[in-house]
Amino acid sequence: MTKDNSRTERELVVDGESFRLTIDGPSYQLTWLSGPNRNYGFGGTLAGGGSVAERSAALAALLTEEDVISQIRGFLLEVDPVTGYLRD
Repeated sequence: MTKDNSRTERELVVDGESFRLTIDGPSYQLTWLSGPNRNYGFGGTLAGGGSVAERSAALAALLTEEDVISQIRGFLLEVDPVTGYLRD
């Protein structure tokens, strides 16, 4: 199996909170860098046909800066300030 070089990373600050966006093939992960729980965050995968490189490019095009910021804000609204985890 050939390794695909479709992994990209960048950091964002939203409402004073730092996140790392990692796109790796057809999947993305948002890791909350300034949060109280190491490596906590959320992500998703773009399903469908096509090669890993094609789905990675499609995912990068779909995840606009505005969309990512909106997802982060939604995540932060659901976090329990006492535990630092999503509310039950």
